[in-house]
Order: sequence, then structure tokens, then C-alpha cells
Amino acid sequence: MATREIYTTTFDEDVQTTTECADCGGSVRTSTGETICEDCGLVLEDTQLDRGPDWNRYDEQTEKRTGAPLTPTRHDRGLSTEIGRYRDGHGNSLSSRKRRQLNRLRREQSRARWQSKANRNLGYGLGEVRRLSSSLGFGERLRDQACVLFRRAHSERLCIGRSLEAVAAASTYAACRCTGLGRSRAEIATRARCDLGGLTNAYNVMNRELELPARPISVADRIPKLATELEVPERVRRRALDLAQAAADAGITVGRRPSGVAAGCLYLAAERCGLYLSQREIATVAGVSPTTLRCRRDELLVM
Repeated sequence: MATREIYTTTFDEDVQTTTECADCGGSVRTSTGETICEDCGLVLEDTQLDRGPDWNRYDEQTEKRTGAPLTPTRHDRGLSTEIGRYRDGHGNSLSSRKRRQLNRLRREQSRARWQSKANRNLGYGLGEVRRLSSSLGFGERLRDQACVLFRRAHSERLCIGRSLEAVAAASTYAACRCTGLGRSRAEIATRARCDLGGLTNAYNVMNRELELPARPISVADRIPKLATELEVPERVRRRALDLAQAAADAGITVGRRPSGVAAGCLYLAAERCGLYLSQREIATVAGVSPTTLRCRRDELLVM
């Protein structure tokens, strides 16, 4: 007699696993959905459910295995319904009657999209974070992190008493600080729909309440952006980074604005590489005064 072990799966189906052949008593092997006797070759079962991963490849243009992945950039994490307008799922044109019906369905779906006012505010804030990230040229990873920070701020009720635009801008700036990306608050405020004061206030509250792992702004974080905007050669960029590291080791950067020290390093590096750059031009791009640039340069010269 064959010994059988029966267990119930989550699909409410009974899958039997045979450990002994019912015909010859030999050992059996189960693979690719079939149970076969290794001695006599008898196929005991051939309709088992394959519970392994699906390694088949699907064409993204014509056939999809599942829906879009979850994303933190949407208030419903990307599970919302999108109703088409002019063509059906096979690409055929819709009749005027069907288009009118879809228009009515689309209107009712947009009305039922928001469960509450808080949900509507979340959707608007995440949309502002996406717009700001796209305007600043951020990648998907940084954009998703900014959206996660906005979700945390919204769940902690930090948006109460503050504009959603300011919290969205603060979330974007906080993502830059947490990842070490050298973007200043003034630069983000120029693209945001709020002033610099509102962004600073919202960021300070988020940093205190959410205990953000924000990294201190270093001089080396400012130099790549300045070098890119000034279009200096790569040798000047590397020389400026070496000066920034030497300045940090000597303690010159303590109590100094990173933008001012970065401007001084870049100006001195260009001068030593034989490239002429205007002090006013570098100071304008760095957001400091020419006097500050000269002071930082003089400190670097006596280093």
C-alpha cells in the first residue's frame, strides 16, 4: 500500500504527495508538476499545481502578467483605476455611445477617488513632491524617498498649520540632506511654490519630530554642482576636491558656510591649474559675495 500525506493549501485544494509507488513499491520523485516512480517509470500524478516562481517573459507592449508595481508617489500607492477615453483594450475605436458612457464613469470615479479631505491633501502633496523633483532633475530613488518623508509628515499631522507646498518642499530638501546631495534650500525654494521661510520652518519641524538622519553639509558636496555650472575641466574639479579635504582636515571649514569654502577651493584650484575664472562669476553661482570668496581663498593659501 502507498503511504500518502495530505495537506490543505490556501487555494482550498488537496495536493497529495506520494512517498512510495503504489505499483512496485519503489521511490517516487515529484518535479515540474508530475509524480513519477524512479524504478518503473509509472506516472502517478500529472496535474499538480506548480507553486514555484513564474520565469516566463511577457511582452510589456502586448501582454502583462500583473499590474503596475506599488509606488509611494501616489496617495493610493498606484492601485487607482484609470478609465480610457477613445480606444478599448484591443486598440479599437469606441463608439460615441460608449465614449459618453465612459465619460460618465470617469466623472463618478473622480468623485469617489478621495475618501476624505486628508486623503485629498495627501494626493496633492505627493503630486507637488513629484513636480518639484522633476523640476530639479532628481532620480526616481530620491523622488520616492521624498514622497515617503511627506507620507510620514502627513501621518504625524505635521501638515496642520502649514502649507502643503512648504511641507512638500521640505520633504524634498530633507531627502537631499539624508542622501548627501548638495542642494541648498534657496535653490529648492526657487522651484517650490512657497518662500524660503516656509520651507525652513517646515524642515526644522520635520527634522525635530521625525528625527531625520540628516547628514551635515560638507564642502565636497557643493563642489560638483559648482564645477558643473561653471563648466570647468575635470582636473580643476579634482584639485578643488583635494583642497576641500585638506581644508576639512585642517579645521578651516568649522564655522564656515560650505558654499563659501567650496567657492574658494574652486577658485584656487582653477588658478593653480592655469584657468582664469572671475571671482564675481564664481560667487554668483555659489550664492556668496566676492569678499567671502577672497577670505576663504586667503585661508586656504596659509593652510
